[in-house]
Amino acid sequence: MCKNTPELRVLGTSVTLTEPLRLRAQQDLGIRIHFEVLDGFDAQRQAVMRQDSFDLYDQWFHSLDCLWPAGALQPIETSRLAYWSEVNVLPRTGRITPGAAYGAGCNPVTRLYVQPDGSIGDVPGERIAMLPLTHNVDSFVYLPAAIPGLCGQAEQSWSWLVSPACRGRAALQADAAIGALDAALALQAAGEMSFGDISNLSIEEIDRMMEALLQRQAHGQFCGFWGNYADAARLMIESDVAIQSHWSPAIAHYRAAGLDYRLACPREGYRAWYGGIGISSQARGDTLDAAYRYLNWWQSGWPGAVMARQGYYISNPQRSKEHLSTAEWDYWYAGQPAAEDLSGNNGQVLIARGSVRDGGSYEQRLSHIAVWNTVMDEHNYLVRRWDELQRAPHAQPKPRAFYSPQQIPKE
Repeated sequence: MCKNTPELRVLGTSVTLTEPLRLRAQQDLGIRIHFEVLDGFDAQRQAVMRQDSFDLYDQWFHSLDCLWPAGALQPIETSRLAYWSEVNVLPRTGRITPGAAYGAGCNPVTRLYVQPDGSIGDVPGERIAMLPLTHNVDSFVYLPAAIPGLCGQAEQSWSWLVSPACRGRAALQADAAIGALDAALALQAAGEMSFGDISNLSIEEIDRMMEALLQRQAHGQFCGFWGNYADAARLMIESDVAIQSHWSPAIAHYRAAGLDYRLACPREGYRAWYGGIGISSQARGDTLDAAYRYLNWWQSGWPGAVMARQGYYISNPQRSKEHLSTAEWDYWYAGQPAAEDLSGNNGQVLIARGSVRDGGSYEQRLSHIAVWNTVMDEHNYLVRRWDELQRAPHAQPKPRAFYSPQQIPKE
């Protein structure tokens, strides 16, 4: 590439900023692309405080609650998006089907459109705050042999994360905006707490929740907190973790390590998230043009197929269907048994023949949402209290005697 080639600086997380995607985008677009990969909280903080440090922000819709008021992003003109008309109904209306659960919290439609007064909301218009792209529903992963008493129950439940049966072998996500939601879902499912709005806890509710969690921690309930899926994999593979919050790409590492794991479809519903890409408020000229080209590339089909093999969905899935085999589409989107062994993006077998995805089809899984990832009104207070839980003495995870360490990428 010549020295005058446009360059894009993309700030985000390991959820979507992978080296194969960066290299393919550079090749297809003929522009230099730099990925800065941080955890969710640090990426959000940098975007607000160092607005000259990025051109594109690749993160979750709930982070708009911090970035948009700070003026970190500029409106995206849908007229410049080649595949905008293909975006399905979920981010446009908030539901994948008319009767599906809307879910509490940051449903993407509530932050999608830029309103005439410059705020963001759900009234459709020709400008959006972020291009909706990758999304999924999350729950928890567990080792059935380690918690046989719970696995005998008829339905999986978030309450398992705080069950005494998992004492000393449970782990949670370190980001308060995510980990605290899992904990709230667990305590509510256990019948120990109820919340007015589980996606937006009051200070009093946060305090009561943290008291309950700290009491459990005094008895060694949790043995770790993780910041990305590679950290999560290390906890479950190399230590004595038997149940924990889950991000989909970790399954490649669990399978490679030979773990007999299960992904839960909790009776209470999933915790959902929606990701997208926003354009820096400072992007102009050639950089802005390159940014729109990058957004269009993301919806061109191949990137969505890469996301599918990580267990994620894309906002215009029919275009990605052309880049997936029939067996891949039937497993990842249609909820059908895998007709053959399915490989991940690294070429290694990820899904065994005959396996069925937890929760079923795309429509079934996205219809079973309890809450969306959200930045609460009392987010700063929640972060302080969540840090207190992470600083509390942990149960010390024990090395797995049967495990021969394999290389796990340091994200």
